[in-house]
Amino acid sequence: MTGTGGEEMGAQAARSRALAVLRVRSRALAVALLPAAVAVVLLVGGATGRLPGTGWDAARWAVSVLAVLVLLAAAAVALVVARARPAATPTVTIAEESAPDLYRMVRDLADRLDVPAPSAIALTPDCDSWLEDRTHPAHGPPPAPRRTDPAVPGGHARPRGAAAPVLVIGSPFLWWMRVGELRAVLAPVVAGTGPSAHPDIAAARRFIRGLDAAVAVASADRRNPLSRAACAGLARVCRLLLRGCRVHAAQMERGVASAAAERAQAVDYGLRIAAQEQVGLAYAGWDRLLTRVALPAWRMGRWPSRLDVGVVAALTELSRRDRLAEGFASRLGERPACDLLEEPGAMDEAVSLLTARLFHGGPETGPDWSPVDWAEYPEEVVDRTWRTDAARLHRVLDTLGVRRAAEEDTAPGTEGPTLARVLDHLTVPTDGPGAAPGMASAGGPGTLPGTTPAVGPGAPPHTAPTDDPGTLPGTAPTDGPIDPSRTAPAPQTPPHPPTDGDTSAPGDTPAHPEDDDDLGGTTTRGAALAAGLSAQLAREEAAAQRSGAGTAAPATPAATAGAAGPDAALWDDGVLPLLPLQPPRSGREILTAHITAMVCCAAMDTAGATPGLDWLDGPSLLFDGARAADLAPSVLSLVETGDPGPLRHWMTELGIRPEKPVRLV
Repeated sequence: MTGTGGEEMGAQAARSRALAVLRVRSRALAVALLPAAVAVVLLVGGATGRLPGTGWDAARWAVSVLAVLVLLAAAAVALVVARARPAATPTVTIAEESAPDLYRMVRDLADRLDVPAPSAIALTPDCDSWLEDRTHPAHGPPPAPRRTDPAVPGGHARPRGAAAPVLVIGSPFLWWMRVGELRAVLAPVVAGTGPSAHPDIAAARRFIRGLDAAVAVASADRRNPLSRAACAGLARVCRLLLRGCRVHAAQMERGVASAAAERAQAVDYGLRIAAQEQVGLAYAGWDRLLTRVALPAWRMGRWPSRLDVGVVAALTELSRRDRLAEGFASRLGERPACDLLEEPGAMDEAVSLLTARLFHGGPETGPDWSPVDWAEYPEEVVDRTWRTDAARLHRVLDTLGVRRAAEEDTAPGTEGPTLARVLDHLTVPTDGPGAAPGMASAGGPGTLPGTTPAVGPGAPPHTAPTDDPGTLPGTAPTDGPIDPSRTAPAPQTPPHPPTDGDTSAPGDTPAHPEDDDDLGGTTTRGAALAAGLSAQLAREEAAAQRSGAGTAAPATPAATAGAAGPDAALWDDGVLPLLPLQPPRSGREILTAHITAMVCCAAMDTAGATPGLDWLDGPSLLFDGARAADLAPSVLSLVETGDPGPLRHWMTELGIRPEKPVRLV
């Protein structure tokens, strides 16, 4: 449906709402000028002799002082709103010379839609695409225009010198989608440059972004009482104006989106329906890759340097497993959208580094943070993670005073770490008081709350989510994605229990006691061991932060790649990570992960198992190239009830020797 003269109804609604936003700004200005206007009237009346007397003189002085104060306050607020740096999405800017085909496709799309072309193109580690205004001076100089922008629909030309918004594309789209699919998905996004170029809409957006940035400035911690008072007043005024603009701004953006969608209907409409299916699939695979594959590597100080290549492998595997995705693999014969880039490998590395910084906070300071290729992932990440966790498990057992028995195959005078030591410590005697009544979870042995036991090969996927990605090999994929871009839990601070073996050094993270919920679902010995592991993790993290405080981060190809590197000017390193992937793990989850790691180490050292990488589930234990199954329920039976029977049976079938010492980090 179009309005008069062929103009979209959504554009008309957006302009009317933009005028409503600007009226809020005008009213605020009128309120600020009102005392000054009254003061002028009183001063003119006194100068002409029309308002004589002592009372009028006092009123003139009082109103004049009030007018000056109000004007100063209004000028300060206006200055902060104008100069405050609006929020911008951290991205990797794509220079035109590094992707001429992509720029050509976007400009051709803009010509067909009869809208201005975006001023630049950038990638972000998210499954979404949008237009972003970066005309604020804090965002850097706008790119030089290469051609004259067409007239804006509705009779308004883009003001000379004004830059069009930047087109931000989710990097998984560029690697997973075909060229035609990407074009269809970007059509309604690019169409939004038309309404965005209208002067009223642009002014309304600048005003709202300025208010939002001013609130952020006023919310910063300040020690000076006078500064705190001034910031409190600034925040109150800005929030009041934002409340007045809220409804109009939301309706304005809906109108812009409606106008863009209406204009884009004539371009690749049929293909867009099929492309939207790929959007959902890319979203699911990207989330699984981050939480199951990338997160374990980040925790080890390594960042996968080809995440977008990995998402293609993950989505291909998901298409193979999911019967609803049959036929999607046939798309792989078409031209991928990443072919529009001159150097897709360098761009993938830059996006992978940005992803690590946004979701984990890296690169960490120090020499241990380095990229890792997918071929090296099993050895450099999986094996190292398991052996590090197993070593921590035995250190905590030493702290708790658990005896380490020398085995017959151990060299004289040494005592090797064995899985049997862990099993014996956590086993609850059937006739003894080792178990803690009421602490077992309601799901019974082998089941985490909200999960189902893992199943063997050939079973339907998406049936057994795990609380800690990448730590329970043999579990099946989760059902449905988790949106990492909209999840921001509190940073992880493992609890520090009141144990007798506490050896915290001065300056460690402040301790806080474990609660029943954190240590629930396990035995008394398991709870004590989980508390010790949590405390040890807290001390290690605190020590790592202290040791890396004065160390410069190592230079990486992606960080020094110029235009192919992350736009570091768009965010503050002091607030990373911006989007943590997961909340802190509970004590039981930490204990389960460490026992699983010890079992995997014993399997590798005594039964010939190897570490592996599953694109959807992360670290995996392989026997003769096949993935081991049914480990998670056996480990959980030991953790929750102190029953080692299922785990011992599982190890016996695979030939794992728990009494043999294992190699640790």
